[in-house]
Amino acid sequence: MSDTTDYRKTVFLPRTDFPMRGDLPKREPAILARWEAMGLWAKLRAAAKGRKKFILHDGPPYANGNLHIGTALNKILKDVINRTRQMAGFDADYIPGWDCHGLPIEWRIEEDYRKSGRDKDAVPILDFRAECRAYAAHWMEVQAAEFRRLGVEGDFAQRYATMDFPAEAAIAAEIGKFLMNGALYRGLRPVMWSPVEKTALAEAEIEYHDHKSTAIWVRFPIVVGRENFAGAAVVIWTTTPWTMPGNRAIAYGPAIEYALLRVGDIAAGSSARINDRLLVALSLVPEFCQSAGITQHHLERVMRGEELSGTVCHHPLHGHGYDYSVPLLPADFVTTDQGTGFVHIAPGHGDDDFVLGRQHDLEVPDTVGPDGTFNPWVPLFAGLHVYKAADQVCEELQKAGALLGREEFVHSYPHSWRSKAPLIFRATPQWFIRMDGEGCIREKALKAIEETHFVPEQGRNRLRAMIAARPDWCISRQRAWGVPIAVFVDRAAGTPLRDPEVMARIVAAFEVEGADAWYASPPERFLG
Repeated sequence: MSDTTDYRKTVFLPRTDFPMRGDLPKREPAILARWEAMGLWAKLRAAAKGRKKFILHDGPPYANGNLHIGTALNKILKDVINRTRQMAGFDADYIPGWDCHGLPIEWRIEEDYRKSGRDKDAVPILDFRAECRAYAAHWMEVQAAEFRRLGVEGDFAQRYATMDFPAEAAIAAEIGKFLMNGALYRGLRPVMWSPVEKTALAEAEIEYHDHKSTAIWVRFPIVVGRENFAGAAVVIWTTTPWTMPGNRAIAYGPAIEYALLRVGDIAAGSSARINDRLLVALSLVPEFCQSAGITQHHLERVMRGEELSGTVCHHPLHGHGYDYSVPLLPADFVTTDQGTGFVHIAPGHGDDDFVLGRQHDLEVPDTVGPDGTFNPWVPLFAGLHVYKAADQVCEELQKAGALLGREEFVHSYPHSWRSKAPLIFRATPQWFIRMDGEGCIREKALKAIEETHFVPEQGRNRLRAMIAARPDWCISRQRAWGVPIAVFVDRAAGTPLRDPEVMARIVAAFEVEGADAWYASPPERFLG
């Protein structure tokens, strides 16, 4: 056995005091504690004093639960930006904040009520708001600790929250400015409505998911029109059968070519009848005939949409509680991408429908209640939920001889981001901020977009297009946890009171007591 030589002592390797293992669960809290003990944030501010400010406008998270991967990634990326700006010679004074109002927090409190069998409507509003405030305060504290545990640096001692009394007062004051300059108004308009939460929703509260819907082809018999329209019917196509009780008109495109066709033969099971005379956009005749089971037809006449002016139909459920005329109206939003080239107009259930209805003084029928069920006065469908209405609507149309076709299809559809339930368009009285007119915000916003440097540049185009096209801003919600629209309204005239002294009293009360003052005080306190 030969002697062995130990060469380990002859090998010169670098040495380090770093441990072999990171042991991060223990070491990271120690690093954070050291930063805290040495007053790192205060030292950074002192070192940056006098430098050019860098302010990161941070969309705040909701205080409604532990951080998730999206929230964490968002805040870490912003922390990286702040740190690089600080090291690049700026004063990056970052003040974190939280969004504490709104549906996400209300929904959590209501979930607890549902689990315990408690009736939310029986809870006094101030008690409910106090529970929401306590819930938000708890999660704000938890999230602050979690952000710091991730290493995010900021002035957490000076954090802001939308539920702080000065913030609620500032919101009320801004609403007061819109009130005084005439931009704030109360009006009836269709809004995205959640039947589950019983409230209007903002665009940011809407997400799109695949949804199975029912599309139907429906005939509207012509009762007033050109001589060769006698006995003919206009065919509409809609993906919302539940809106048929709210129909008050049909829209056509003045420049679209329409065909008056006569049915020659039909397939087994078709709801069309031989010798039916039907009006459909010329380019959509093949697609329509296939959907309606029409195997043979011939064209009696082709005409431009402008020749349909003055034509009037009966509602397809005429004689069953829907005994009113349905005029054909020109509209620039009608296309021939799909359907029939005719759009059924329900003024209470769509923006285009509503605007066209207002232009022609159409009634805006109140057919659907806050919970998504048809109101008691709606013939044939009272009490039925709109989500479940398609079958019964189709059945009634079939019995009336008006249903020409039906199909199920899946498409992207708006849902509530909280309940995940599908939404509906529903006309309700809401508070709006006017986008156009003297002192209004569209022009100012578009000007600010042009003066802002965007990275990447295409962000400018996207934001400009959104601002340029958006309708008046619906700011009201049918909820309890938020800053109320603190406005007095004349009961007889329906006009809001525009009194600077009244608004000043409201803002002063909010600064001391928060928005609860609006619910806890008699009107005389503010009216003086």
